[in-house]
Amino acid sequence: MKKISIILMLTAFLFSLNSCDKDDDPTPLTLVSLNAGEINLNGVDVASSVPVSTTIVATFSTNIDAATATTSNITLKRTFDSENVEFNITVEEKVITITPSEELYGGAAYELKVNTGLLSTDGLAIPEFSRSFITMGSFVPSGQIAYWNFEENANDIVGEYDPAGADIIDIAYVPSRNENAGTAASFNGSTSLIEIPDGDKLITSQDFSIVFWVKTDSKDKETSHFVMGCAGWYGFQYELFSDYKGSKFAFQYALAEGSASEDMWFPANADLGWQGWNFAKSLNDDEMIALLKDNWLHVVYTYNAAEKQGKLFFNGEKMKSFDFNLWPEEDVKTGVTGIKYSGDPAGNKFALGFLQGRENRTITDDWADYSNPANNHFKGQLDDIRIFHKAITEDEIDLMYKSEK
Repeated sequence: MKKISIILMLTAFLFSLNSCDKDDDPTPLTLVSLNAGEINLNGVDVASSVPVSTTIVATFSTNIDAATATTSNITLKRTFDSENVEFNITVEEKVITITPSEELYGGAAYELKVNTGLLSTDGLAIPEFSRSFITMGSFVPSGQIAYWNFEENANDIVGEYDPAGADIIDIAYVPSRNENAGTAASFNGSTSLIEIPDGDKLITSQDFSIVFWVKTDSKDKETSHFVMGCAGWYGFQYELFSDYKGSKFAFQYALAEGSASEDMWFPANADLGWQGWNFAKSLNDDEMIALLKDNWLHVVYTYNAAEKQGKLFFNGEKMKSFDFNLWPEEDVKTGVTGIKYSGDPAGNKFALGFLQGRENRTITDDWADYSNPANNHFKGQLDDIRIFHKAITEDEIDLMYKSEK
């Protein structure tokens, strides 16, 4: 009987000892919740509508070793350029708060990643995990020097290129391509014009990009559309052809001495049979007309001085590019650097709705005179014109289009 009692007591003691050991086991380190403001980053594959000004709060199953909550173990990366975002980290027991040093880009994708270097206070590692999310709003690359969004006015909301009241002629502000885009500037095809001062400063740089939305109105319109320009091709201009089977940018490019003009001409049924062209998407007549006639179109022209390449994009897709390196060695255009203004210094206003301003016209031909309403005045709408003194990338262009369309 005594033997049985001793065995029972020993068994109970061992059971009690094992139970104590289990109770004392450290809690595994796992993620409990992950939020950016009110957005749950832990509930879907890719969360959306995350505010650009936000903090990310991660709550774990047990207390965190603050010494391991570092940017080597926690990263936040922009997916469009694979650059890491700088942020500050604070730790309070089970909670890590991540605060980006600057606002995030709008309309852009990000990836938050935590690796096994993050430890609990008991020394246990977190299983590696990552979460992706997309910020709300429109994507805009850094380096924008001017932006006209035409929200009931024609002011430049990031720079200093505001037109005078007297230089805004017969412009109406109408609903734009979608509700989020607000209003657009509407041009009547005969007298509408916006003249922006110091346009030469906008187009005197080595690298350059211009981005805008345009919609033509073909009703009672038989001529070409001079959508915009600054001294025409002596600075730059953009034109849509009367049959809507093509369009062109004309730019002046700087040389060591003087300048040279070159057209980013993009017709229907394009091929590579022209000097310097290194890419052209061949659209038939109907495909080109569908893009250019009476539909909203996202247009980008960008020039990269180091590559000596100009590129044209419609709706986020590359349509055409040329390379000055492909000209014959003896041609002066192989020495082109950046964009240049070569027009009349006094006629330097950037005109929206025509190829040049009303006064001190560099191009003096009758067809280039704004005062004649039968000339190629633009008829339609313009919105979200952006200018950069940099060559924006194809990924950035794609993001801009997708976030704004």
